[in-house]
Amino acid sequence: MEGRAAVEAVFREERGLLLAALVRRFGDLDLAEEVTSEAIEAALVHWPVDGVPPNPGAWLMTTARRKAVDRLRRDQAYAARLAVLQVEADRAAPAPPSDGGLPDERLQLFFTCAHPALPAEDRTALTLRCLAGLTTPEVARAFLVPSATMGKRIVRAKNRIRAARIPFRVPDAAELPGRLPGVLQVVYSIFTEGYAASSGPDLQRLDLAEEAIRLARILRRLLPGEREVAGLLALMLLIHARRDARTGPDGDLVLLDDQDRGRWDGAMISEGTSLVEVALTGGPPGLYGVQAAIAALHDEAPDVSRTDWPQIVALYDILRGLAPSPVVELNRAVAVAMRDGPAAGLVLLESLAEEPRLREYSPFPAARGDLLTRAGRHTEAAAAYEEALALAGTEPERAHLRRRLAECPKP
Repeated sequence: MEGRAAVEAVFREERGLLLAALVRRFGDLDLAEEVTSEAIEAALVHWPVDGVPPNPGAWLMTTARRKAVDRLRRDQAYAARLAVLQVEADRAAPAPPSDGGLPDERLQLFFTCAHPALPAEDRTALTLRCLAGLTTPEVARAFLVPSATMGKRIVRAKNRIRAARIPFRVPDAAELPGRLPGVLQVVYSIFTEGYAASSGPDLQRLDLAEEAIRLARILRRLLPGEREVAGLLALMLLIHARRDARTGPDGDLVLLDDQDRGRWDGAMISEGTSLVEVALTGGPPGLYGVQAAIAALHDEAPDVSRTDWPQIVALYDILRGLAPSPVVELNRAVAVAMRDGPAAGLVLLESLAEEPRLREYSPFPAARGDLLTRAGRHTEAAAAYEEALALAGTEPERAHLRRRLAECPKP
Protein backbone atom coordinates (compact mmCIF):
# COMPACT_ATOMS: atom_id res chain seq x y z
CA MET A 1 0.00 0.00 0.00
CA GLU A 2 1.68 3.22 -1.16
CA GLY A 3 1.15 6.97 -1.33
CA ARG A 4 -1.55 8.99 0.37
CA ALA A 5 -3.75 5.98 1.14
CA ALA A 6 -0.92 4.40 3.14
CA VAL A 7 -0.29 7.60 5.09
CA GLU A 8 -3.98 8.03 5.86
CA ALA A 9 -4.30 4.44 7.07
CA VAL A 10 -1.29 4.80 9.38
CA PHE A 11 -2.53 8.19 10.56
CA ARG A 12 -5.88 6.71 11.61
CA GLU A 13 -4.12 3.96 13.53
CA GLU A 14 -1.32 5.99 15.11
CA ARG A 15 -2.60 9.52 15.64
CA GLY A 16 -4.05 9.07 19.11
CA LEU A 17 -1.04 7.16 20.41
CA LEU A 18 1.33 9.68 18.83
CA LEU A 19 -0.45 12.66 20.37
CA ALA A 20 -0.65 10.99 23.78
CA ALA A 21 3.09 10.31 23.79
CA LEU A 22 3.96 13.82 22.61
CA VAL A 23 1.70 15.53 25.15
CA ARG A 24 3.26 13.42 27.89
CA ARG A 25 6.73 14.32 26.65
CA PHE A 26 6.28 18.06 26.06
CA GLY A 27 3.22 18.92 28.17
CA ASP A 28 1.55 21.02 25.47
CA LEU A 29 -1.39 19.93 23.33
CA ASP A 30 -0.97 22.62 20.68
CA LEU A 31 2.68 21.74 20.13
CA ALA A 32 1.83 18.03 19.98
CA GLU A 33 -0.87 18.65 17.36
CA GLU A 34 1.40 20.90 15.29
CA VAL A 35 4.32 18.49 15.10
CA THR A 36 2.00 15.52 14.50
CA SER A 37 0.58 17.32 11.46
CA GLU A 38 4.08 18.22 10.28
CA ALA A 39 5.19 14.61 10.63
CA ILE A 40 2.24 13.48 8.52
CA GLU A 41 3.10 16.10 5.90
CA ALA A 42 6.68 14.81 5.84
CA ALA A 43 5.39 11.27 5.38
CA LEU A 44 3.30 12.42 2.42
CA VAL A 45 6.49 13.69 0.81
CA HIS A 46 8.84 10.79 1.61
CA TRP A 47 6.74 7.62 1.68
CA PRO A 48 5.48 7.72 -1.91
CA VAL A 49 9.14 7.91 -3.01
CA ASP A 50 10.92 5.78 -0.40
CA GLY A 51 8.08 3.40 0.49
CA VAL A 52 6.28 2.97 3.79
CA PRO A 53 8.85 2.21 6.53
CA PRO A 54 8.70 -1.15 8.35
CA ASN A 55 7.57 0.63 11.55
CA PRO A 56 5.58 3.67 10.35
CA GLY A 57 4.48 4.63 13.87
CA ALA A 58 8.09 4.85 15.06
CA TRP A 59 9.00 6.89 11.95
CA LEU A 60 6.21 9.36 12.68
CA MET A 61 7.19 9.57 16.35
CA THR A 62 10.87 10.23 15.60
CA THR A 63 9.97 12.86 13.01
CA ALA A 64 7.48 14.58 15.31
CA ARG A 65 9.92 14.67 18.22
CA ARG A 66 12.64 16.19 16.05
CA LYS A 67 10.26 18.87 14.84
CA ALA A 68 9.18 19.63 18.42
CA VAL A 69 12.79 20.01 19.55
CA ASP A 70 13.53 22.25 16.55
CA ARG A 71 10.51 24.41 17.42
CA LEU A 72 11.64 24.76 21.04
CA ARG A 73 15.19 25.65 19.98
CA ARG A 74 13.89 28.38 17.67
CA ASP A 75 11.41 29.80 20.20
CA GLN A 76 13.14 30.18 23.54
CA ALA A 77 10.21 32.06 25.12
CA TYR A 78 7.86 29.21 24.20
CA ALA A 79 10.34 26.68 25.57
CA ALA A 80 10.60 28.64 28.82
CA ARG A 81 6.81 28.68 29.20
CA LEU A 82 6.67 24.91 28.72
CA ALA A 83 9.45 24.49 31.27
CA VAL A 84 7.44 26.48 33.84
CA LEU A 85 4.34 24.39 33.14
CA GLN A 86 6.39 21.21 33.52
CA VAL A 87 7.74 22.36 36.88
CA GLU A 88 4.20 23.13 38.05
CA ALA A 89 3.02 19.73 36.86
CA ASP A 90 5.90 18.01 38.65
CA ARG A 91 5.08 19.83 41.88
CA ALA A 92 1.40 18.87 41.64
CA ALA A 93 2.09 15.30 40.60
CA PRO A 94 1.75 12.54 43.20
CA ALA A 95 4.61 10.25 43.99
CA PRO A 96 4.88 7.39 41.50
CA PRO A 97 2.85 4.40 42.69
CA SER A 98 4.76 1.34 43.77
CA ASP A 99 2.34 -0.80 41.81
CA GLY A 100 -0.85 -0.40 39.82
CA GLY A 101 -1.22 2.92 38.00
CA LEU A 102 -2.39 3.43 34.44
CA PRO A 103 -0.35 1.16 32.17
CA ASP A 104 -1.77 2.55 28.93
CA GLU A 105 -0.49 5.92 27.70
CA ARG A 106 -3.72 6.78 25.92
CA LEU A 107 -5.80 6.09 29.03
CA GLN A 108 -3.41 8.25 31.05
CA LEU A 109 -4.18 11.19 28.78
CA PHE A 110 -7.92 10.44 28.86
CA PHE A 111 -7.83 10.83 32.63
CA THR A 112 -5.59 13.90 32.32
CA CYS A 113 -8.04 15.64 29.98
CA ALA A 114 -10.97 14.78 32.27
CA HIS A 115 -9.90 17.75 34.41
CA PRO A 116 -12.62 19.23 36.65
CA ALA A 117 -11.62 22.78 35.63
CA LEU A 118 -13.16 22.12 32.20
CA PRO A 119 -16.92 21.74 31.62
CA ALA A 120 -17.78 18.06 31.21
CA GLU A 121 -18.88 18.27 27.57
CA ASP A 122 -15.86 20.35 26.58
CA ARG A 123 -13.33 17.96 28.07
CA THR A 124 -15.02 14.93 26.53
CA ALA A 125 -15.14 16.60 23.12
CA LEU A 126 -11.48 17.65 23.36
CA THR A 127 -10.38 14.15 24.30
CA LEU A 128 -12.34 12.52 21.49
CA ARG A 129 -11.00 14.94 18.89
CA CYS A 130 -7.39 15.30 19.95
CA LEU A 131 -6.50 12.03 21.64
CA ALA A 132 -9.01 9.44 20.45
CA GLY A 133 -8.52 10.37 16.80
CA LEU A 134 -12.15 11.09 15.90
CA THR A 135 -12.82 13.86 13.41
CA THR A 136 -14.81 16.94 14.40
CA PRO A 137 -17.94 15.73 12.50
CA GLU A 138 -17.66 12.35 14.26
CA VAL A 139 -17.44 14.03 17.66
CA ALA A 140 -20.34 16.30 16.72
CA ARG A 141 -22.47 13.25 15.92
CA ALA A 142 -21.74 11.80 19.36
CA PHE A 143 -23.16 14.98 20.93
CA LEU A 144 -25.94 15.50 18.34
CA VAL A 145 -24.75 19.02 17.50
CA PRO A 146 -23.59 20.65 14.22
CA SER A 147 -19.91 20.27 13.30
CA ALA A 148 -19.34 24.04 13.49
CA THR A 149 -20.66 24.10 17.07
CA MET A 150 -18.39 21.24 18.03
CA GLY A 151 -15.36 22.90 16.41
CA LYS A 152 -15.93 26.01 18.55
CA ARG A 153 -16.33 23.86 21.67
CA ILE A 154 -12.99 22.14 21.07
CA VAL A 155 -11.21 25.45 20.48
CA ARG A 156 -12.79 26.84 23.65
CA ALA A 157 -11.54 23.86 25.68
CA LYS A 158 -8.00 24.33 24.37
CA ASN A 159 -8.10 28.03 25.22
CA ARG A 160 -9.27 27.29 28.75
CA ILE A 161 -6.43 24.82 29.25
CA ARG A 162 -3.97 27.48 28.09
CA ALA A 163 -5.49 30.36 30.08
CA ALA A 164 -5.87 28.36 33.30
CA ARG A 165 -2.42 26.78 32.83
CA ILE A 166 -3.85 23.36 33.47
CA PRO A 167 -0.89 20.97 33.68
CA PHE A 168 -0.93 17.75 31.70
CA ARG A 169 -0.28 15.29 34.48
CA VAL A 170 -1.74 11.91 35.26
CA PRO A 171 -4.08 12.20 38.27
CA ASP A 172 -3.28 10.18 41.37
CA ALA A 173 -5.33 7.19 42.48
CA ALA A 174 -7.61 9.29 44.69
CA GLU A 175 -8.61 11.46 41.72
CA LEU A 176 -9.45 8.62 39.34
CA PRO A 177 -13.04 7.91 40.53
CA GLY A 178 -14.02 11.57 40.11
CA ARG A 179 -12.72 11.62 36.55
CA LEU A 180 -13.98 8.16 35.66
CA PRO A 181 -17.42 9.15 34.23
CA GLY A 182 -15.79 11.40 31.64
CA VAL A 183 -13.32 8.70 30.64
CA LEU A 184 -16.10 6.11 30.33
CA GLN A 185 -18.02 8.51 28.07
CA VAL A 186 -14.94 8.89 25.87
CA VAL A 187 -14.41 5.13 25.62
CA TYR A 188 -18.07 4.51 24.79
CA SER A 189 -18.07 7.27 22.17
CA ILE A 190 -15.08 5.61 20.49
CA PHE A 191 -16.98 2.32 20.52
CA THR A 192 -20.13 3.92 19.12
CA GLU A 193 -18.22 5.35 16.17
CA GLY A 194 -16.81 1.87 15.60
CA TYR A 195 -20.18 0.15 15.89
CA ALA A 196 -21.99 2.62 13.63
CA ALA A 197 -19.60 4.76 11.61
CA SER A 198 -20.60 8.36 10.91
CA SER A 199 -19.53 8.23 7.29
CA GLY A 200 -17.66 6.24 4.69
CA PRO A 201 -18.05 3.04 2.68
CA ASP A 202 -18.38 0.68 5.67
CA LEU A 203 -21.05 0.30 8.31
CA GLN A 204 -18.58 -0.60 11.06
CA ARG A 205 -15.05 0.40 12.02
CA LEU A 206 -14.01 -2.68 13.92
CA ASP A 207 -10.62 -1.26 14.86
CA LEU A 208 -12.28 1.49 16.91
CA ALA A 209 -14.75 -0.88 18.56
CA GLU A 210 -11.98 -3.29 19.53
CA GLU A 211 -9.76 -0.48 20.82
CA ALA A 212 -12.61 0.72 23.06
CA ILE A 213 -13.08 -2.80 24.41
CA ARG A 214 -9.34 -3.08 25.04
CA LEU A 215 -9.34 0.16 27.02
CA ALA A 216 -12.40 -0.93 29.02
CA ARG A 217 -10.67 -4.21 29.91
CA ILE A 218 -7.72 -2.23 31.29
CA LEU A 219 -10.09 -0.07 33.34
CA ARG A 220 -11.83 -3.18 34.63
CA ARG A 221 -8.51 -4.61 35.85
CA LEU A 222 -7.50 -1.32 37.45
CA LEU A 223 -10.87 -0.51 39.04
CA PRO A 224 -12.57 -3.86 39.74
CA GLY A 225 -14.89 -2.30 42.32
CA GLU A 226 -16.38 0.26 39.90
CA ARG A 227 -19.68 -1.26 38.74
CA GLU A 228 -20.08 1.18 35.86
CA VAL A 229 -16.78 0.01 34.39
CA ALA A 230 -18.21 -3.51 34.43
CA GLY A 231 -21.41 -2.15 32.90
CA LEU A 232 -19.63 -0.39 30.06
CA LEU A 233 -17.50 -3.43 29.23
CA ALA A 234 -20.61 -5.63 29.34
CA LEU A 235 -22.53 -3.25 27.06
CA MET A 236 -19.80 -3.14 24.44
CA LEU A 237 -19.23 -6.91 24.49
CA LEU A 238 -22.93 -7.66 24.12
CA ILE A 239 -23.25 -5.30 21.16
CA HIS A 240 -19.95 -6.26 19.52
CA ALA A 241 -20.96 -9.94 19.75
CA ARG A 242 -23.34 -9.27 16.82
CA ARG A 243 -20.70 -7.70 14.56
CA ASP A 244 -20.42 -10.56 12.02
CA ALA A 245 -24.18 -10.76 11.53
CA ARG A 246 -24.74 -7.01 11.10
CA THR A 247 -23.56 -6.99 7.50
CA GLY A 248 -24.13 -9.29 4.54
CA PRO A 249 -21.47 -10.73 2.21
CA ASP A 250 -21.31 -7.44 0.29
CA GLY A 251 -21.21 -5.25 3.41
CA ASP A 252 -24.95 -4.54 3.30
CA LEU A 253 -26.71 -3.57 6.52
CA VAL A 254 -28.65 -6.42 8.17
CA LEU A 255 -31.15 -5.29 10.80
CA LEU A 256 -31.55 -7.09 14.12
CA ASP A 257 -34.80 -8.71 12.94
CA ASP A 258 -33.03 -10.41 10.03
CA GLN A 259 -29.68 -11.31 11.57
CA ASP A 260 -28.48 -14.91 11.72
CA ARG A 261 -28.14 -15.26 15.48
CA GLY A 262 -26.01 -18.35 14.99
CA ARG A 263 -23.25 -15.98 13.85
CA TRP A 264 -23.30 -14.05 17.11
CA ASP A 265 -20.26 -14.54 19.36
CA GLY A 266 -21.47 -16.82 22.14
CA ALA A 267 -18.35 -16.45 24.30
CA MET A 268 -18.60 -12.67 24.17
CA ILE A 269 -22.30 -12.82 25.08
CA SER A 270 -21.57 -15.11 28.02
CA GLU A 271 -18.85 -12.78 29.33
CA GLY A 272 -21.04 -9.73 28.85
CA THR A 273 -24.01 -11.33 30.61
CA SER A 274 -21.84 -12.19 33.63
CA LEU A 275 -20.62 -8.60 33.78
CA VAL A 276 -24.22 -7.32 33.71
CA GLU A 277 -24.83 -9.16 36.98
CA VAL A 278 -21.78 -7.45 38.48
CA ALA A 279 -22.90 -4.05 37.22
CA LEU A 280 -26.41 -4.36 38.67
CA THR A 281 -25.45 -5.83 42.04
CA GLY A 282 -24.49 -3.91 45.16
CA GLY A 283 -26.12 -0.53 44.64
CA PRO A 284 -28.43 1.58 42.48
CA PRO A 285 -28.28 0.82 38.75
CA GLY A 286 -25.96 2.95 36.64
CA LEU A 287 -26.17 4.32 33.12
CA TYR A 288 -24.05 1.64 31.48
CA GLY A 289 -25.34 -1.23 33.59
CA VAL A 290 -28.94 -0.52 32.51
CA GLN A 291 -27.96 -0.26 28.84
CA ALA A 292 -26.05 -3.51 29.17
CA ALA A 293 -29.12 -5.19 30.64
CA ILE A 294 -31.12 -4.09 27.59
CA ALA A 295 -28.43 -5.47 25.27
CA ALA A 296 -28.42 -8.75 27.19
CA LEU A 297 -32.18 -9.17 26.72
CA HIS A 298 -31.70 -8.75 22.96
CA ASP A 299 -28.83 -11.24 22.89
CA GLU A 300 -30.63 -13.86 24.98
CA ALA A 301 -33.82 -13.85 22.89
CA PRO A 302 -34.19 -16.56 20.22
CA ASP A 303 -35.70 -14.01 17.81
CA VAL A 304 -37.26 -10.55 17.76
CA SER A 305 -40.82 -11.76 18.32
CA ARG A 306 -39.82 -13.59 21.52
CA THR A 307 -37.76 -10.74 22.95
CA ASP A 308 -38.89 -9.53 26.38
CA TRP A 309 -40.12 -6.14 25.15
CA PRO A 310 -42.04 -5.26 28.36
CA GLN A 311 -38.81 -5.65 30.34
CA ILE A 312 -36.87 -3.61 27.78
CA VAL A 313 -39.43 -0.78 28.01
CA ALA A 314 -39.15 -0.91 31.81
CA LEU A 315 -35.36 -0.62 31.57
CA TYR A 316 -35.68 2.35 29.22
CA ASP A 317 -37.94 3.95 31.83
CA ILE A 318 -35.09 3.61 34.33
CA LEU A 319 -32.56 4.87 31.79
CA ARG A 320 -34.55 8.00 30.96
CA GLY A 321 -34.40 8.87 34.67
CA LEU A 322 -30.64 8.30 34.86
CA ALA A 323 -29.64 10.04 31.63
CA PRO A 324 -32.54 11.66 29.75
CA SER A 325 -31.79 12.23 26.09
CA PRO A 326 -33.69 12.29 22.79
CA VAL A 327 -31.88 9.11 21.67
CA VAL A 328 -33.11 7.27 24.77
CA GLU A 329 -36.64 8.47 23.99
CA LEU A 330 -36.29 7.33 20.37
CA ASN A 331 -35.13 3.86 21.39
CA ARG A 332 -37.85 3.62 24.01
CA ALA A 333 -40.49 4.54 21.40
CA VAL A 334 -39.29 1.70 19.16
CA ALA A 335 -39.45 -0.73 22.09
CA VAL A 336 -42.98 0.46 22.93
CA ALA A 337 -43.95 -0.15 19.30
CA MET A 338 -42.65 -3.71 19.58
CA ARG A 339 -44.66 -4.20 22.77
CA ASP A 340 -47.89 -2.35 21.93
CA GLY A 341 -47.91 -1.98 18.15
CA PRO A 342 -46.69 0.64 15.65
CA ALA A 343 -49.41 3.18 16.42
CA ALA A 344 -48.25 3.48 20.03
CA GLY A 345 -44.65 3.98 18.93
CA LEU A 346 -45.62 6.58 16.33
CA VAL A 347 -47.39 8.68 18.95
CA LEU A 348 -44.16 8.82 20.93
CA LEU A 349 -42.06 9.60 17.86
CA GLU A 350 -44.37 12.45 16.92
CA SER A 351 -43.71 14.01 20.32
CA LEU A 352 -39.99 14.09 19.39
CA ALA A 353 -40.49 15.67 15.95
CA GLU A 354 -39.44 19.16 17.08
CA GLU A 355 -36.42 17.99 19.06
CA PRO A 356 -33.50 19.95 17.53
CA ARG A 357 -30.90 17.30 18.37
CA LEU A 358 -32.73 14.76 16.19
CA ARG A 359 -33.09 16.96 13.11
CA GLU A 360 -29.91 15.62 11.50
CA TYR A 361 -29.98 12.17 13.13
CA SER A 362 -30.87 9.67 10.41
CA PRO A 363 -32.06 6.85 12.74
CA PHE A 364 -35.02 9.03 13.76
CA PRO A 365 -36.73 9.30 10.33
CA ALA A 366 -35.61 5.73 9.54
CA ALA A 367 -37.39 4.43 12.65
CA ARG A 368 -40.44 6.49 11.80
CA GLY A 369 -40.43 5.05 8.27
CA ASP A 370 -40.31 1.50 9.63
CA LEU A 371 -43.24 2.09 12.01
CA LEU A 372 -45.26 3.84 9.30
CA THR A 373 -44.65 0.85 7.01
CA ARG A 374 -45.85 -1.53 9.71
CA ALA A 375 -48.93 0.65 10.13
CA GLY A 376 -49.67 0.50 6.39
CA ARG A 377 -49.07 4.25 5.89
CA HIS A 378 -46.78 3.77 2.90
CA THR A 379 -46.83 7.28 1.42
CA GLU A 380 -45.73 8.79 4.73
CA ALA A 381 -43.20 5.98 5.16
CA ALA A 382 -41.64 6.79 1.78
CA ALA A 383 -41.25 10.45 2.80
CA ALA A 384 -39.62 9.39 6.06
CA TYR A 385 -37.18 7.08 4.25
CA GLU A 386 -36.28 9.88 1.83
CA GLU A 387 -35.51 12.14 4.80
CA ALA A 388 -33.36 9.43 6.42
CA LEU A 389 -31.58 8.78 3.12
CA ALA A 390 -30.56 12.44 2.87
CA LEU A 391 -29.04 12.28 6.37
CA ALA A 392 -27.40 8.82 6.31
CA GLY A 393 -23.62 8.89 6.54
CA THR A 394 -22.46 5.48 5.30
CA GLU A 395 -23.06 3.74 2.01
CA PRO A 396 -24.55 0.57 3.62
CA GLU A 397 -27.13 2.73 5.41
CA ARG A 398 -28.00 4.54 2.21
CA ALA A 399 -28.31 1.27 0.27
CA HIS A 400 -30.62 -0.14 2.97
CA LEU A 401 -32.82 2.97 2.91
CA ARG A 402 -33.00 2.91 -0.89
CA ARG A 403 -34.27 -0.66 -0.68
CA ARG A 404 -36.84 0.32 1.94
CA LEU A 405 -37.98 3.18 -0.23
CA ALA A 406 -38.30 0.95 -3.29
CA GLU A 407 -40.44 -1.51 -1.29
CA CYS A 408 -43.01 1.15 -0.45
CA PRO A 409 -46.09 0.66 -2.69
CA LYS A 410 -46.59 3.55 -5.06
CA PRO A 411 -49.87 5.51 -4.61
